[in-house]
Amino acid sequence: MTSQRRLLVGIMQDSPSHLDAATLLAIAKQRDPRIDRATAYRTIALLKDRGLIDELDLMHLEGEKHYYEAKTSRDHCHMACFGCGGIIEYASPAFENLKREMAKRGDFQIRVVRLEVGGYCRHCARPGGKQ
Repeated sequence: MTSQRRLLVGIMQDSPSHLDAATLLAIAKQRDPRIDRATAYRTIALLKDRGLIDELDLMHLEGEKHYYEAKTSRDHCHMACFGCGGIIEYASPAFENLKREMAKRGDFQIRVVRLEVGGYCRHCARPGGKQ
């Protein structure tokens, strides 16, 4: 793994939010001005292909952008607020139980789970919120 690829992976792992490719590249360029667009996009494709990152639509809150996050050992859902654009990650034993039930009933080996839920966060759902 090259130093530039390591940099890109580190940025995704350390980010408190989900990053689109343009934002990832902008952050990377601040740390290493030599990094270029082609390197960033090739690295994203490679990491996706190897199963190290997930690509998300996040309810298309910002058009057709795709977002990336480092793959973790625990699956989680994304709740996207239509009002403020906030993203809340949700993990639960109930979600894990549902996956086990789906696999058992369908006699299916689940490898990827992506669940996105759209609605309004607590702030935006209040009277006077952004709804």
